[in-house]
Amino acid sequence: MILKEKKALITGGSSGIGFAIAEAILSKGAKVAITGRRPDVLEEAARQLRQGGRSVDAIAADVSTDQGRETTLKLALEKLGGLDILINNAGGVRAGRLEDTTEAEIRAMIEVDLVAPILLTRAALPVLRASKDGLVVNVTSGIALVAAPFYATYAGVKGGLAKFGESLRRELKGEGVHVMTVYPGATDTPMMRSSRAGPELGFTREPASAVAAAVVEGIEQDAYEVIRGGEARAKMIALNRENPAALDNRFVDLKSALAEAVRDHSAL
Repeated sequence: MILKEKKALITGGSSGIGFAIAEAILSKGAKVAITGRRPDVLEEAARQLRQGGRSVDAIAADVSTDQGRETTLKLALEKLGGLDILINNAGGVRAGRLEDTTEAEIRAMIEVDLVAPILLTRAALPVLRASKDGLVVNVTSGIALVAAPFYATYAGVKGGLAKFGESLRRELKGEGVHVMTVYPGATDTPMMRSSRAGPELGFTREPASAVAAAVVEGIEQDAYEVIRGGEARAKMIALNRENPAALDNRFVDLKSALAEAVRDHSAL
């Protein structure tokens, strides 16, 4: 896909990976609308993105609600004059033991990380198909490929989003809409601020700009997926498939330290 003049909607675009993707595709000549739940943070993000005269619109809405999704798509179409790219990036996390995770926290992750992108994509499909060069980008997580302890619900919903994208890609093949799935590893974003897990536990963080650059490269190459983490991640994926017990045992040695490090990891 050539990004110049493409009209893109990015959910959760006011910070982190979403903001970095907005910067990256704007530099390629795209027109962008970003969404977020906090109007003040959203407007400041839009102000920064508009520097240099770039075309950026801001939509204050919560895509985990029916009204928020309706508002998001309606205003995006009005402001952009159509839609070529939908980037489902908004997400939330609550780590910790499953029995210590509240039902409200579990449901919040399901709604924002899985239900919201499915329903927003469904609503946007007619206009994406009308573009004749449409694209859906689903930002999942490396945990969807190799699930870590204390992230059971998060891994479940991100894995669900990944398989949703794979199925939808095949459903839409030949209809002018492509689907790409992104698997970031640990990334230096506001979502990770409450996590104390570092490189010693396998959480080596990279800048959001690096993830965004890889996303742009994937878009331009019509890639099916973008997996971050390099050779180390590739080895873990292979081990998880070929000898999952070995990975289970590796996590046993880290479990106590990891439980403490992610105990307060929450961004909902």
